[in-house]
Amino acid sequence: MKKRALAAVMLLGLLATGCERQQTPTDNGLVLTGKTMGTQWRVSLAGVSADRQEELRAKIQQQLDEDDHELSTWKKDSVLSRFNQSHDLSPQPISQEMANIVTVSLRIGRLTQGAMDITVGPLVNLWGFGPDKQPLHTPSQAEINAAKALTGLQHLQVIERADGAYLQKDLPGLYVDLSTMGEGFATDHLARLMEKEGIHNYLVSVGGAVLTRGRNTAGKTWRVAIQKPTDRENAVQALVNLQGHGISTSGSYRNYYELDGRRISHVIDPQSGQPIEHRLVSVTVIATTALEADGWDTGLMVLGTEKAKALALREKLAVYLITKDKEGFSSWMSPQFRAFMLQGASASR
Repeated sequence: MKKRALAAVMLLGLLATGCERQQTPTDNGLVLTGKTMGTQWRVSLAGVSADRQEELRAKIQQQLDEDDHELSTWKKDSVLSRFNQSHDLSPQPISQEMANIVTVSLRIGRLTQGAMDITVGPLVNLWGFGPDKQPLHTPSQAEINAAKALTGLQHLQVIERADGAYLQKDLPGLYVDLSTMGEGFATDHLARLMEKEGIHNYLVSVGGAVLTRGRNTAGKTWRVAIQKPTDRENAVQALVNLQGHGISTSGSYRNYYELDGRRISHVIDPQSGQPIEHRLVSVTVIATTALEADGWDTGLMVLGTEKAKALALREKLAVYLITKDKEGFSSWMSPQFRAFMLQGASASR
């Protein structure tokens, strides 16, 4: 799965641990790390013996490999790639897990009026952020229109039957891209795996999605930092106590390239077919699951500051926005987000 914007969420107390290390017993407890979906995963555990590290790491990697085999658009033999390659318009059998992620995606897509669109794959590929290579020139309006004609949430549905779940499209060229939801999806799976293993004090993350339960080795609840929109990796914008929730951040300030004198963001607006150009640079969402947070942050990022504020207030979402302005950057948080704050930059209402 394609790596999206580099994580703008940091795990406090673990910043010095190198990503290349596969498992690390530290004063913070047992820390396991690895790679999946083009990004890194990390599991921090309190009260777990280092003797279990090899066993746990193997189970974690197996779970993530299974998720990647379902959702990857980079692997031609994945479940999703086979669905995308097929022009069959009849219902195709899928796992209940995939049915869940698509159902959540479609719901958030409707609530954002199509800003979060998992069928935007043809546009993502056109602009060089999918398996296709980066374009040599800015795509023409005709090329954009042709790609847009292959998109639309109305062309996709999940069907629940007594014998299982099915995914169906009514447009042969429809291309579903779940990479924007994949990190949250996988993070929730890691949390369920920890519970299954009898572990109740953990912080798990895949890319920019994080979920916590219980307490760390100091007996305190896990804290997570929201990063400032800068290339400095340890620049903290705000601190939150997740209280057993999931968090995800979408940012437009790292994953981009220059083309024809224009900065091309990886965040594509499904309505215009163009990369976003507004001043909203970071959206952080806290929700009951990492999957839910992962879906909302993308949709709000596409909408821009004012529309994102309005939607966050209407849906009572825990949202933190960072916007570029004449003075540098300004931040805003919803009342629901404020309940998770420990400290940080002041936020205007």
